[in-house]
Amino acid sequence: MAGPLAAPVTSAPSEQRETGDRRAARRPGDRTPRAALGHFGIGRTVRPWLLLTPSLIVLGALLLYPLVRVVLISLQDFSGLRAVARGTAEFIGLDNYREVLRDEQLWRTVLPNTVVVALACVFLTVVIGTLAALLLESLGAKMRAATTIAILSAWAVPAVTGTYIWIWIFDPVNGLVSKAAQWAGLVAPGGENWFLDRTTFFAIVILNVVHHGFPFVALTVLAGLLTIPAEMVEASKLDGAGAWRRFWSITVPTLRPVFAVVTILSTIWDFKVFTQVYLMPGGSGSNREVLNLGTWSYVESFGQTEYGTGSAIAVVLTVVLLLITGIYLRTMFKEGEL
Repeated sequence: MAGPLAAPVTSAPSEQRETGDRRAARRPGDRTPRAALGHFGIGRTVRPWLLLTPSLIVLGALLLYPLVRVVLISLQDFSGLRAVARGTAEFIGLDNYREVLRDEQLWRTVLPNTVVVALACVFLTVVIGTLAALLLESLGAKMRAATTIAILSAWAVPAVTGTYIWIWIFDPVNGLVSKAAQWAGLVAPGGENWFLDRTTFFAIVILNVVHHGFPFVALTVLAGLLTIPAEMVEASKLDGAGAWRRFWSITVPTLRPVFAVVTILSTIWDFKVFTQVYLMPGGSGSNREVLNLGTWSYVESFGQTEYGTGSAIAVVLTVVLLLITGIYLRTMFKEGEL
């Protein structure tokens, strides 16, 4: 019969030999990876940055250096092919920025074109993309797959190819829209040049940009819709909530972070639209009424060889994008949606 205090349990001889063997096999200089990192003073907060270092170096070479170079050129009198051949020019400070900000064309044409078109594109892209996502959610598996492939085809087409397709559709003589308008008696038999008027020009640009951008929004919002618990939707149906009520009471509050992300990305993309404007008839600079910040910077740099002025315009566009994105992100964080 055991006493009130049990004897201490000792390890078996085999276990003791095994532990001794492991200790003997490990030399005094051996350390685990974690111990080695700690020996060199590398903590948990530093190790992730070491893993990210190769990617950060590549991003810095591809993105940071060109940005710094553009800023430096914008501070110089970098005009003409001679300055390009030398690679350097006279430092003039903020003179290029003063010239850009004093230009009447910036405030009368370029900035309104950029802001109004970008806001219209963002709004229509998010709305149409959300409607497409709701449609995809309501379809069966096979129809959803077929419709998704059809939607992705618009996204897969390069912007250059898509722009030329829209130019062909609105061709003044043989375009589908011109033919239909002539048949309906809306335009003269000779056709209508839709690219001369500023309003119709940018209406075509908006159609082009929205058609190319809404598939991304649709697939992103669809991924968010599929995460909404089915029990929540069924409970709302039992309570008598219709589709419109469910959308505003369940879908929108649940997917606010998703809508915030697609809105920010669409804003960045649509404010710096270039291809869809430049390739349109008159968009390369012959029609000064349809320039936006992106095409204006390009025309000044490579059309007029005013590289300092063009770089200053590019920096202004970057600052505008940073301000808009910063204000939007601050609002989202303040409301707790990100």
